Amino acid sequence: MEGLIPLVNRLQDAFAALGQSCLLDLPQIAVVGGQSAGKSSVLENCVSRDFLPRGSGIVTRRPLVLQLVTAKTEYAEFLHCKGRKFTDFDEVRQEIEVETDRITGVNKGISSIPINLRIYSPHVLSLTLIDLPGITKVPVGDQPPDIELQIRDMIMQFIARENCLILAVTPANTDLANSDALKLAKEVDPQGLRTIGVITKLDLMDEGTDAREILENKLLPLRRGYIGVVNRSQKDIDGKKDIKAALLAERKFFLSHPAYRHMADRMGTPYLQKVLNQQLTNHIRDTLPAFRSKLQSQLLSIEHEVEVYKNFRPEDPTRKTKALLQMVQQFSVDFEKRIEGSGDQVDTLELSGGAKINRIFHERFPFELVKMEFNEKELRREISYAIKNIHGIRTGLFTPDMAFEAIVKKQIVKLKGPCLKSVDLVMQELINTVKKCTKKLATYPRLCEETERIVAGYIREREEKTKDQVLLLIDIQVSYINTNHEDFIGFANAQQRSSQVNKSAVGNQVIRKGWLTINNIGIMKGGSKEYWFVLTAESLSWYKDDEEKEKKYMLPLDNLKVRDVEKSFMSSKHIFALFNTEQRNVYKDYRFLELACDSQEEVDSWKASLLRAGVYPDKSSVTNWIFLSFAISMNVF
Repeated sequence: MEGLIPLVNRLQDAFAALGQSCLLDLPQIAVVGGQSAGKSSVLENCVSRDFLPRGSGIVTRRPLVLQLVTAKTEYAEFLHCKGRKFTDFDEVRQEIEVETDRITGVNKGISSIPINLRIYSPHVLSLTLIDLPGITKVPVGDQPPDIELQIRDMIMQFIARENCLILAVTPANTDLANSDALKLAKEVDPQGLRTIGVITKLDLMDEGTDAREILENKLLPLRRGYIGVVNRSQKDIDGKKDIKAALLAERKFFLSHPAYRHMADRMGTPYLQKVLNQQLTNHIRDTLPAFRSKLQSQLLSIEHEVEVYKNFRPEDPTRKTKALLQMVQQFSVDFEKRIEGSGDQVDTLELSGGAKINRIFHERFPFELVKMEFNEKELRREISYAIKNIHGIRTGLFTPDMAFEAIVKKQIVKLKGPCLKSVDLVMQELINTVKKCTKKLATYPRLCEETERIVAGYIREREEKTKDQVLLLIDIQVSYINTNHEDFIGFANAQQRSSQVNKSAVGNQVIRKGWLTINNIGIMKGGSKEYWFVLTAESLSWYKDDEEKEKKYMLPLDNLKVRDVEKSFMSSKHIFALFNTEQRNVYKDYRFLELACDSQEEVDSWKASLLRAGVYPDKSSVTNWIFLSFAISMNVF
C-alpha cells in the first residue's frame, strides 16, 4: 500500500513530461480556496518549510503539483530542472516565481500549465497535493476582466474529475455558507463524497464565537468531515517564526480551547497530513482496478498504431505511395460496408448508412406521398371548370377524357416534391457516411479533407443527374396516360378496390411489432401505459409484454385512419391517433386511440407501417380523390 502514492507520482511526472494527461483521470487531491484563505500556510505547515511565494493579490498563478516523499534527507526537485537538488528552500520559492513568470509574465497573468515540485523530507508523509490559484473577484495588473471565470474554469478542470479529492480551505472568520471553496466543491460533488473540509484561522474568530458545529460536521456535513488548523499570522511570518514552534502553538491552542479540546486529537496540521495520506492511499486503492483497465485499453490501442507504422520508412517514396493507396482503398471498403450493412462497427444507437437509405425508400417516401394535402372542395371546383371549359359552347353528356387527363396530370406533377425531397435525404445520408468513413484518415488532415471534398463533390454531381432522371420519369408519366392498362381500375369503387388489392396481396401477415404508449387512458383507469403492439394486415393488437401471452385488446383496421396530435406541454412523447371514419368508438368508450412514441422518427415509422396495412392518414391518397371526385362530377353534370 505504501507504494501506491509514489506510483501515481511517477505517472504524473511521465504525463507532464509528455505534455498531456493521456486522457487518464489520476487519483489526486486538489487544494481549493479563496485568496488569503490560508492555503499556502496549510501546505507549508505540512512540509515544515517556508517555500511558497507570498504577497498581495494572486500569488499562485499556475497549478503547483506538490509531491511529498518520506526520506532520510531533505531536499527538493523540479521536473523542469532535472538533476538539480534544492536544499535551500528560499531558492525553491525563487524558482517557483521565475518559472511562473516565464509562462504567465510578470504582471499577474495566470496559466493552467502546472509546475511539478517534489520534496523529500523526514518530516512529511507521502502525499500528493495540487495547489490551485485562489478564487478572486477583481482583476489587477494586466489580468483580463474575466479573470474570475478563467480561474474558476481552471479549478473546474481538476475538481470535476471523479478521481480527484477536493481539499476545500475556508477561513473560520467568514460565514461558511459563503465559502467559495465549498460552493465550487458542491457543484461537482453535491453529495460531499469527495470533499475534505479544512477550517483555518480558528484563532482569529470573534470572542464568544467558535466553529464547533462546523468541525463536528453538523452545520454543512461532508462525508469525509472537517479538520481545523491554526496557521501562523502574517506577523509571525514576517518575524520568521519557526514552523515547528507554530505547530506546538497550534497543538496548545486546541488542547486549551474549551470548544475544541474534546476533539483536539482530530485537529491540527499533523492530523490533517495523516488523514490526507490515508485517504489518498485508500482512494488510489479503490480506483486502481478501473484505472488499470483504462490504461491497458489505451496501451493496446497505441500498440496497434505502432504496429501499423513499425516498418514505415519515410525516405522510401514507394512506401508512401503504397500507404496512400491502402488508406484510399480502406476508405472505399468502409464506405461500401456501411451502405451494405456488413461493416465491423455496427451502430446500436441510430439508423445510419444503407439502413437509413432503405428506410427513406420504404417508409419515408410512401408516407410523404400519402400525406400530401388535398382540398376536396377545391378539387371538385377544378374538375367542374375543366369539364365546362373543354365542352365550350356545347352542352356535354359525358365526361370528356381531356378533362380527366388535365386534372390527373396536374396531380401527378405534385409527386415531384416528395421525389426530390427523397433524393435530398439520400444524398445527405451518403455525405454523412463519407464523413464517418474519413475519420480513419484523421491522422492525415490534408488527405482526409481532400478525400471528403472529392467524394462529396462526385455525390453532388450524381445528385443533379439523379434529380433530372426523376423529373424525366415523372414527365414521361404525365405525357401519356394508358387507360387500357390492366392496372387502371376506373372510377367506380376506386378506394374500395385499392384497399382490397392491398390486403389480398399482404394477407394477414405480421407487419410490425414494438412498444407503444396508450396516451389517453384516464388517470382513474391507470393512466398512460406502455404495451407491446402487433400490427397485421387486418388488426392491431396489444399485449402486456413482448411474450404475447396476455392479450389486452384486438382492434380491426376496417374504417380506421391516422390523425396527428399536437405534442402535450407536460409530455416529452410524440403522439398520433387512430379514429373510425364512421364516428364509432375505437377502443371501449374512446373515440380516439392516442398512441405515443419517444421520437418523431418512430412516429413516422409506425405511420408508414400502418400505411402498408391500409390505414391511411386523415387526408386521402391522390388517385382515390381524383377518381371519387370525377365520379361525383359525372353525377352533377
